[in-house]
Amino acid sequence: MKQSAVSASMMCIDFTEMKSQIEQLNRAQIDYFHIDVMDGHFVPNLMLCSDIVNAMRALTTIPFDYHFMVEQPNSIMPLFDIRQGDIVSIHVEGNWHLQKSLQYAKQKGAGFFVATNPGTSLSLIDAVVDEIDGILVMTVNPGFAGQKLVANTLSKITAARQLLDSRGKYDCSVQVDGNVSFPNACLMRKYGADIFVAGSSSVFQKEFSIAEGVEKLRRAIKQGETDE
Repeated sequence: MKQSAVSASMMCIDFTEMKSQIEQLNRAQIDYFHIDVMDGHFVPNLMLCSDIVNAMRALTTIPFDYHFMVEQPNSIMPLFDIRQGDIVSIHVEGNWHLQKSLQYAKQKGAGFFVATNPGTSLSLIDAVVDEIDGILVMTVNPGFAGQKLVANTLSKITAARQLLDSRGKYDCSVQVDGNVSFPNACLMRKYGADIFVAGSSSVFQKEFSIAEGVEKLRRAIKQGETDE
């Protein structure tokens, strides 16, 4: 089983306390900053604009994990400061130029993941699976935080892991995004996930600090390994 990583969902931060919360995530040694980019067309929401995201770069050296939920990713990606060691995830749905997206990410030195919505078959990524660095399995329908887990996506996590392994891509990751609560993170780890997008269901809760949330999530993920 691949080593696990936690990617903090930046759409869930308190933007009035952005600098402070990024500093807290730095101290918690988060693995990635998850950057949701939405255009109001592919999903019914708008997040996160390039000016804000690029400003975050001055506050951390931690890699960014870009998730483009947009209709025209190839025209939007150049607005962001994509760097060596980042992750770029592009949805297979409606993107007829997935290969071009992949090439751009690789030119920037970023890993390239293909994202799939809960109802999308993994068969749609077969043409590029040999060139990708991972699969992002949406475990809720994308667009808004705080949604309930789509239960059948748990088996899809396992199917994504099996697809990668069947092509000899054992080092590639399966990322999960959507209602990654502490109990769900434990289950997702058992089903084969290794990168966990942490948002309002775990790290960003008023009941405890960001550092406490990160630690609780890491313990839940570890429990999933123990229970395997």
